[in-house]
Amino acid sequence: MNAFLLVLPLLLIRFGLLGMQGKSALSRAAMFAPLEGGEKAAYYVYQLSNVFIMLYPLFLKVQTSSPLFIAGLFFCVLGMVVLVCSTLAFAKPNQSGLNESGIYSFSRNPMYIGYFIYFVGCALLMHSIILFIAVFIFQLTAHWIILSEERWCRSKFGSQYTHYMKRVRRYL
Repeated sequence: MNAFLLVLPLLLIRFGLLGMQGKSALSRAAMFAPLEGGEKAAYYVYQLSNVFIMLYPLFLKVQTSSPLFIAGLFFCVLGMVVLVCSTLAFAKPNQSGLNESGIYSFSRNPMYIGYFIYFVGCALLMHSIILFIAVFIFQLTAHWIILSEERWCRSKFGSQYTHYMKRVRRYL
C-alpha cells in the first residue's frame, strides 16, 4: 500500500471536519500568532518539515508484514482520535474565544500532540528513520510556534489565559 494514503485521514480531519464546523473554525486554525526573533526561523522550518512529512510518503510503502505494523497502527489511530477530539473542541470556544473544555482541559495543545502521535505512527508503518527525524524536527519547531501562540493568548485573553496556563499543562 502506498504510504501517501496515510495523509488522507489527516487532511479529512484538518480541513473536512474542521470545515464542517464552520468557516470561523477553519480560519482560526489557519491563523498563526505573531512571531518574534528565532520563532520566525522555527516557523519556516516547521512549514518545510510539515510539507516534507506530507509529501515524503508518496515515495514509501506501508510495511504490513512487520512487528512494527501493530504499533504504528495503534499510534495512527490514537493520533486520529486525539485530532478529532481536539478539532471538535477547537471549533467551539467559550464566549471569550478561548478553548478550555473537553480535551483542552487536559492539554493546551492537543492538536500538536495529535499530529505528533499520528506522524510517529506513520514513521513506524513506513519503517522510515528519515520520517522520524522529520517528525522530531516538526515537533521541536512546533514548540517555538506554541510559545508564540501562548504569548499572543496572554495578550488577547489576559488573566483568563494565565489562570488556564496554571491549571492545564502545555502538552500532557
